[in-house]
Amino acid sequence: MSPRTARRRAALLTALFAILWGLISGPPAATAAPHTAAAGTFRNPLNTGPDPFLTTWNGTYYLTTTQGDSIRMWRSSSLGTLLDADPITVWTDTDGSRNQHIWAPEFYRFGNRWYLYYTADDGVDDHHRLYVLESDRDDPAGPYHFKSRLTPPNHAADFAIDPGILEHNGRLYLAYSGINQYQHNGLNIAPMSNPYTVSGNAVAINAAGGCPEVREGPEFLYRNGRTWMTYSTCDTGKPDYQVWMMSLPSGADPLVPGNWTQRSGPVFSRADDHGVYGPGHHAFFRSPDGTEDWIVYHAKTTSVNTYTNRTTRAQKITWNADGSPNLGRPLAMGATQDLPSGDPGAGTYWINDDGRSSGDGSVSYTGTWNSGTGCATQCFWSDDHWSDRAGNTATFSFTGTRIALLSVRDTGNGIAALSIDGGPEQRVDFYGAIRTGENLQYLSPRLPSGRHTLRIRVTGEHNAQSGASFVSVDRAEVYTR
Repeated sequence: MSPRTARRRAALLTALFAILWGLISGPPAATAAPHTAAAGTFRNPLNTGPDPFLTTWNGTYYLTTTQGDSIRMWRSSSLGTLLDADPITVWTDTDGSRNQHIWAPEFYRFGNRWYLYYTADDGVDDHHRLYVLESDRDDPAGPYHFKSRLTPPNHAADFAIDPGILEHNGRLYLAYSGINQYQHNGLNIAPMSNPYTVSGNAVAINAAGGCPEVREGPEFLYRNGRTWMTYSTCDTGKPDYQVWMMSLPSGADPLVPGNWTQRSGPVFSRADDHGVYGPGHHAFFRSPDGTEDWIVYHAKTTSVNTYTNRTTRAQKITWNADGSPNLGRPLAMGATQDLPSGDPGAGTYWINDDGRSSGDGSVSYTGTWNSGTGCATQCFWSDDHWSDRAGNTATFSFTGTRIALLSVRDTGNGIAALSIDGGPEQRVDFYGAIRTGENLQYLSPRLPSGRHTLRIRVTGEHNAQSGASFVSVDRAEVYTR
């Protein structure tokens, strides 16, 4: 036997022994993976409101957005089913000095309690002030009780909105947008002695922003001993509403304005080719397994200067070689993304107006419908169907537990009659004073798991403001859990 043959025989015997040992002893212990793969995909929007704040805790996503008259929260085991979640009202107020124009709630866990920060007024915008609630137990969804007003001594009677919390060198700081020597809505930072007490004067931060009028919504990222403050600039109604950034070294005092280093230019701004305008008022959250960083923000599908049509979206961010965050470019509203790492899976799929589907779904039409790609980035897959002929129908057939219909609103749109499984019809007005795409037109009731239909019937009717009676069909999002 040659040495080469002997080595081959020895290798074969070794391999055979390893196989036999594996059969006896079972599979080897799994090695720890750097992250857990996500179980599916999702599409924006996550919510129809603006000014989002989102965090993950104990395997659940918690989201708040501006609602105006109260603070509502949505929670879900998957990012992809937040739009499907039912809201929980976690706060209303009978105090007339602070029960209107309730904006931009954010919530943080300190110790075994949650603190919910927000701004509100008495009906006069310039009377906006900052407040904090405290949870009765260790649960982001409350219940909450009123804790205190947050008042820097040097701005006790001044307009203030958009509270955010900076944690730096073991201390807490209140960051917010309010009156200072630079803007009416300028960035300010004040020290805190605990989560509900401001312990000193606020200092003003002279932040750049590409426009003169607004610096608001301060948020913070932490990595490798550095702190980044991101903030929104320009009026939120403008298509150029955008995000800028400053950084602070480890150990530096955040109350010394000169310690903050300004980054030149926006780090997150409009993407006309994706149909995204005015991306801003954002927050950051980690994937469920803690390996990824994500941004949640609001944006619009129209370049018109308007406060309407601001919807909540999310996407993954990365980190540059120099250690700074890279927020990327805003993705198109209906772009299909992988769920965050460790997300158990949304159980959702889409049906396009042309019949394509990522699941067990289809659509059929009766009567003559127009179709085309004229709506471009305002539509899913850049196409839609539309008709103003009374009696024409579009019927989505799907397997799941709920369906959401998204499509264009426009000045020439009219009223549709929608029904599930041939049941009673619900009238839905597709009119919009400004043309905008991928609007949530309808979210069905929860249904028994199985096969269902959603029928959209053109009524030929429209409201007094509309110039015609068109009904647009674009995308359906189906939920299977």
